[in-house]
Amino acid sequence: MTTQTHPVDRELVEAAADVARSRCRGDNHTMAAAARARDGRIVTAVNAHHFTGGPCAELVVIGAAAAQGAHELETIVAVGDRERGVVPPCGRCRQVLLDYFPALRVIVGAGDRLRAVPVAELLPETYVWADHQLDAG
Repeated sequence: MTTQTHPVDRELVEAAADVARSRCRGDNHTMAAAARARDGRIVTAVNAHHFTGGPCAELVVIGAAAAQGAHELETIVAVGDRERGVVPPCGRCRQVLLDYFPALRVIVGAGDRLRAVPVAELLPETYVWADHQLDAG
């Protein structure tokens, strides 16, 4: 698979890093995410860690974006607290992001090696949920 890269949205990375520095506290909130909507808005959120499997920051940002009327996200990034930098999405988040936004770009990598790649490239042999639903006809 050839990796397609796109310019890195540095403003988006900084928005997530700012939230990680200023809002993440203790064990409950350890990751921040920022997403750019098609209209240019940036939506941010933090995870809600819980031993029963609380949602990751990327999933919370999807809900926050929807609550703000931003239903089409173009790019997303997650940043860890304590200056951990950009953290790639977990497997569950990769699948959800693909299902909600098949054309989404995800910022991954570290330091000067950050890159924005299509979410589908983060899931080899991609399973697209919508492709496997039976028609109700």
